[in-house]
Amino acid sequence: MTTAYIALGSNLENPGRQLQRAVNDIGSLPEVELSGCSKLYISEPVGPEGQPDYCNAAVRIETTLKPLALLDAMQGIENDHGRERSVRWGPRTLDLDIILYGDDIIESERLTIPHYQMHVRNFVLCPLLDIAPDLTLPNGKQAKEILQEIGTSGLDVMAEKYPWH
Repeated sequence: MTTAYIALGSNLENPGRQLQRAVNDIGSLPEVELSGCSKLYISEPVGPEGQPDYCNAAVRIETTLKPLALLDAMQGIENDHGRERSVRWGPRTLDLDIILYGDDIIESERLTIPHYQMHVRNFVLCPLLDIAPDLTLPNGKQAKEILQEIGTSGLDVMAEKYPWH
């Protein structure tokens, strides 16, 4: 089994509920075992102006799925939640990003691991540190040190413990 981390985000159609359903969907996938879930955060949107704030979280899973099969599974869940990909960084019902997959470094047309912008996104790092407080990234850097550098401005805790209510 490989440990992987998935970042979750939503800012449409009851975002907290979207993320709760997504966590349940991820946990029910064959070859996937949910082993950790972060607090639920609210963050300012990145991208086009005028969109609602985001709900963000992260999960840790153990899986036998290969990276691209895991990506396909995440995109299937996004599609089941009505995800549309028409506007880059636009509002969305659900966004699931594979942040880390073991210690693998992957750069392909479909998938980049570690996620190419995780080091500048506190709404990814804070939830990630909830479930992996001593996480060292494949490049050798400590996730908590990166978060200290970028800060937590614009990020608030919405719910402490999963399931979020």
